[in-house]
Amino acid sequence: MIGKEILHKMKEKVGLGSSDTDSGKGKSKMSKNITHGFHLVKGKSHLAMEDYVVAQFKQVDDNELGLFAIFDGHLSQDIPNYLQSHLFDNILKEHDFWTEPENAVRRAYHRTDDKILEDLGKGGSTAVTAILINCQKLVVANIGDSRAVICKNGVAKQLSVDHEPSMERERIENSGGFVSKFPGDVPRVDGQLAVARAFGDKSLKKHLSSEPDVTVEMIDDDAEFVILASDGLWKVMSNQEAVDSIRQIKDARSAARHLTEEALNRKSSDDISCIVVRF
Repeated sequence: MIGKEILHKMKEKVGLGSSDTDSGKGKSKMSKNITHGFHLVKGKSHLAMEDYVVAQFKQVDDNELGLFAIFDGHLSQDIPNYLQSHLFDNILKEHDFWTEPENAVRRAYHRTDDKILEDLGKGGSTAVTAILINCQKLVVANIGDSRAVICKNGVAKQLSVDHEPSMERERIENSGGFVSKFPGDVPRVDGQLAVARAFGDKSLKKHLSSEPDVTVEMIDDDAEFVILASDGLWKVMSNQEAVDSIRQIKDARSAARHLTEEALNRKSSDDISCIVVRF
């Protein structure tokens, strides 16, 4: 029991989370006003927890980076665990990260997926990542249905794209796949996966994309906070509902916990992971 507690404290210190219930918090050294908190809750399935989180500030030479991510795995813990350990390192290794971060993120996503397909087994993972550069520029990327939402003057603005199979039917069919829609179910690629883009999923890769959507948001005086969360939250809450429910909660970890608890109250049965970064 003592060993588990020490491991939890170590993970919280470096901003990693993946246990059945886990939480942590941190703050910027560059700006005392910028803080983050995260909270994870295991869903009701008998499968192991497959959500992994990164939430930390990192000093790189004279720059500060806020690194935030949610990896929502399916059929495997190996791939989201690998992403938690390696994706940001791969992004920062790109030669033009500081000058062209959008292009660097895109290439790193593809190279990471190539490595996963080469070295790891079955299963896959969605991802939403956000890199806060020197407290001024937020670079958001995603594949799948985990989502990033920013609150500006009380108004929710989605920064990511939900990659639903029905929205990408033409691409999937042109590559030889199909999108199924059975009564009572959601659209699925080849009748299996409920997202059109993901890391891994070797057996579906011909019909599945790993191309991220990337957006850049400047953090101005209107920006209040950003939420990153897995689909366990967004299945039961709209963007504006999520923003409204935590706008008055100043502590970022308490805000993240409140969102997960509200999702549970609304009968979400999926794993739920959430990060809140307050500006």
